[in-house]
Amino acid sequence: MQPVFKSCYAMDKKCYEELHLTEDILMEHAALGMARYIWQKFPKYQDGDNAKTIKTVLIVAGPGNNGADGIALARLLFGSYKIKLYMPFGQKTDMAKKQFQRVESLNIDIVEEVDEADIIVDALYGAGLNRDINDETRMILVKMQMIGAYRIACDMPTGLDIDGIPSPQAFFADVTITMGAYKEALYSDYAKEYVGDIVRVDLGVHYYRYIEGSQKSAKLLEKKDLSLPTRDFMKTTHKGSFGHAAVFCGEKEGAGIIAGMAASRFGAGLTTLVVHEKVSPPPSLMHSTVVPETASAVAIGMGLGEHFEQEFLQQYLIDSHLPVVLDADSFHHSEILSILKQKERDIVVTPHPKEFSAMWEHLTGECLSVEEIQKNRFETVRRFNARYPHVTLLLKGANMLIMQEERLCINPMGNAKLSKGGSGDVLSGLIVSLLAQGYPGIEAAIQGSLALVLSAGKYEGASYAMLPTDIIEGLPLLEGS
Repeated sequence: MQPVFKSCYAMDKKCYEELHLTEDILMEHAALGMARYIWQKFPKYQDGDNAKTIKTVLIVAGPGNNGADGIALARLLFGSYKIKLYMPFGQKTDMAKKQFQRVESLNIDIVEEVDEADIIVDALYGAGLNRDINDETRMILVKMQMIGAYRIACDMPTGLDIDGIPSPQAFFADVTITMGAYKEALYSDYAKEYVGDIVRVDLGVHYYRYIEGSQKSAKLLEKKDLSLPTRDFMKTTHKGSFGHAAVFCGEKEGAGIIAGMAASRFGAGLTTLVVHEKVSPPPSLMHSTVVPETASAVAIGMGLGEHFEQEFLQQYLIDSHLPVVLDADSFHHSEILSILKQKERDIVVTPHPKEFSAMWEHLTGECLSVEEIQKNRFETVRRFNARYPHVTLLLKGANMLIMQEERLCINPMGNAKLSKGGSGDVLSGLIVSLLAQGYPGIEAAIQGSLALVLSAGKYEGASYAMLPTDIIEGLPLLEGS
């Protein structure tokens, strides 16, 4: 897991005041980090090389310190590539002016418009943008996008604001090289379309010295954080040793069956579908008209509809002590949502933004639109956590946000293959399986989310063709600690 911060200004200030590093030193290391990325990805020019093989790098530098990073990069790359430097708004900050003085003596081609190149570096405006871009900047971005080049954003794609929202459009990058530390704005759902891969570079001091003593941070989940349930070191066990997941199977029985299949595949010793009438589940799943006495966790909401009477829900769900996953139709039932008040119970809720909107209105009376939620995803999960700190919230999206007791994690590995009905049912099944096996709520949500996206990533068919069952079949192929 890597720390992610709302802002890096306090950490930069510490570098100046405590470590006696200057703004100039930090900028040189930022530019060097970008240069090293380019040197590694694209072969440098060597004497004797055919001129046609020399890469051309166009750096579009703005008037502030983001532009100064780009100008410094031009100086570092000079001699390795053919450099074109475009500065449409001149230089306004002291650092931009200083960096331009340093390149003036070099034979760098200063161009007056967006020009053809193999690599484009967007250094117009970085993370500090607090206004909409103007028409001239918008036209520059359009021209930059029209060139068939590899696109690099310096710190933050131009046009994304401090919350990662386009204002109103932004630069589409293949990679964003961010300075010092990872920033929350890079992981908004809107930003995912623009940032490409995200690479962090140091600023002249070890990363953990840079962030030492800083404000509380979110945590960025990585592939190596996957920790799979295992039986490899156990010798005297039986099916009851690995928990019993009970999944409510409602009006749309397919959703419950998918969740049950995922729970069974992910290690639950027993999985039972709780039904009102006979269904035809796979042979590995049992079904019952009550929650079994041996159940160790329950999941409800997937395809639920109005299938179960209030008295039944009260007896087998609301009055239960079992860990629970609430999903889908649960968020439209005030009675089911009353579970959130139970502070001694492990509770995981897994809404997508529209479901969160319904849940929040039931709980608070406040109407939050999907657009408001999407524009303020980090603030939204923190507001929920302030009201229900004991509940684990997993807010679905392009970047899943998971929070409980002020611990906030970002799963950035979602992909478009998961945009199909049933993917969320698989996730609920994975989480209830881990709850049944004794995982705490937040760990079940973290590991379930990682297993979902990594299994989807292993699917080798066409991106449009993946089914929920393909995710389930991919679970045995996962590798983790």
